[in-house]
Amino acid sequence: MKIAVAGLGYVGLANAVILAQEHEVVAVDVDPDRATAINERRSPIADPDIEEYLEHRTLSLRATTEPEEGYRDADFVIIATPTNYDAELNFFDTSSVDSVLSTVARIAPNATVVIKSTIPVGYTASTREKHPEQRILFSPEFLREGRALYDNLHPSRIVVGSGGPQDAQQAQQFADLLKAGSLDPHTPVVLTGTTEAEAIKLFANTYLAMRVAYFNELDTYAARHGLDTRQIIEGVGLDPRIGSHYNNPSFGYGGYCLPKDTKQLLANYDTVPQTLIKAIVESNTTRKDYIAADVVERKPEVVGIYRLTMKTGSDNFRSSSIQGIMKRIKAKGIPVIVYEPALEADEFFRSEVVRDLEEFKSRSDVIIANRRSPELDDVADKIYTRDLFGSD
Repeated sequence: MKIAVAGLGYVGLANAVILAQEHEVVAVDVDPDRATAINERRSPIADPDIEEYLEHRTLSLRATTEPEEGYRDADFVIIATPTNYDAELNFFDTSSVDSVLSTVARIAPNATVVIKSTIPVGYTASTREKHPEQRILFSPEFLREGRALYDNLHPSRIVVGSGGPQDAQQAQQFADLLKAGSLDPHTPVVLTGTTEAEAIKLFANTYLAMRVAYFNELDTYAARHGLDTRQIIEGVGLDPRIGSHYNNPSFGYGGYCLPKDTKQLLANYDTVPQTLIKAIVESNTTRKDYIAADVVERKPEVVGIYRLTMKTGSDNFRSSSIQGIMKRIKAKGIPVIVYEPALEADEFFRSEVVRDLEEFKSRSDVIIANRRSPELDDVADKIYTRDLFGSD
């Protein structure tokens, strides 16, 4: 079976590797450097499992920048292109998905298209109306940056949405492909309508954002009243209905998915009564305001930003919460320097990038770190963090 994958980000590459264990996979990406890296068995993103599989496993995987080569004669085409949130439109920008759908319709009209990109609720159904000749499924992705392949090898669930009985066989077939590529044969499979599958994705991520926001607001309360946040969280987490997972305070939820997915779900609620979804979105801004103000109160002459990335082991800092803290502090006229090994530029949003860690530590009066690191232990008195448990 030939499977094409559009997009070589975390989602696309993880799916390409999983499926290339048993099938011919051709990845299509607009970036020639990414395509070259795959063909040379190098990972273009930071993910230890992807790196290991590309270097040491037998995979029928190649990459190209040519859509004709990638999509022609494909049985399945997986779309994993970015869908950034457009603040002006108050909606996801699905233009990259639209473009791939049109290209596939021209090159491989008989292929089953599986959208993995995160999209608004109702997008697939409306797209099928525009392209009635195409078979289009939606299968949401539930992965973490830096652990993308691991989360596909050990999926919490496999969800595939179809348009009805006419697509049910292809939906089951695609679910079987993902299950066969994983290491967990008993992974739950959920077959739904496409709109329900879209809702599963957005509601799941919004719940995770709500949990982050909840423990962050707990931490804000405790800090303001001189209480021990860790003791409170540990006591709360002993309730089995709550649990002791995903409870570590931070500077706010960030990364590529949670900020945009929560805003998109809120946009989908435009004609539905709600207060909670809006509060989740607004709470993230409130948290950043508090953290920045707390740092400014220390009256530092220079603030150091230690790492822009959101996740340990990730090289991606899109929409990381620490950037919001940084911008608020700079707005107060306080100089900010940045230590970020994944950054090649000499400046980041007009702040100096310092590549020597010792110089960075010596020049910073306060060092803001979303997560603690052993390499900062010698300047513990300078560190500002809300990390209590040493985990993401």
